[in-house]
Amino acid sequence: MDFRAKVEQLVHEFLETREDLYLVDLKISAGSDITLILDGDVSLSLQDCLDASRAIEFNLDREEHDFSLQVMSPGLSEPLKFPRQYKKNIGREVEILMNDDEKITGEITAVDDEKVTLTLRYRRPKLVGKGKEDVVEDKEIPYQDIKKALIVIKF
Repeated sequence: MDFRAKVEQLVHEFLETREDLYLVDLKISAGSDITLILDGDVSLSLQDCLDASRAIEFNLDREEHDFSLQVMSPGLSEPLKFPRQYKKNIGREVEILMNDDEKITGEITAVDDEKVTLTLRYRRPKLVGKGKEDVVEDKEIPYQDIKKALIVIKF
């Protein structure tokens, strides 16, 4: 079994023991630098990262193949990739770049396996008369139409 396949197998075996965690990304460089990005349905603790690191590192032989290993959570600047990540962020504001380059910003209110539902709040000119009016509407967006989705950070 080659090195990459062994690492993938160990990651898979670890995640089978922790159904609340899931793989976001696994990168292995030509120099055998392993970067494992995990996330959790509720959160990802430092202990979760340590457990994953131990499950992988203790089952690889450095004498056979020298490597470095980093286990981390996705940062705030990382885009959302999976429905589980959208579900975890229900109630938070997200900025979505669509495949047609349209930008949509709204609050995540519902998630399923095919789409995310956002509540959009904006002002538009009144349909009758002068001035502007506040509008609140829900918009369903299929994941396949999303190029990139980032959580909006508020201070």
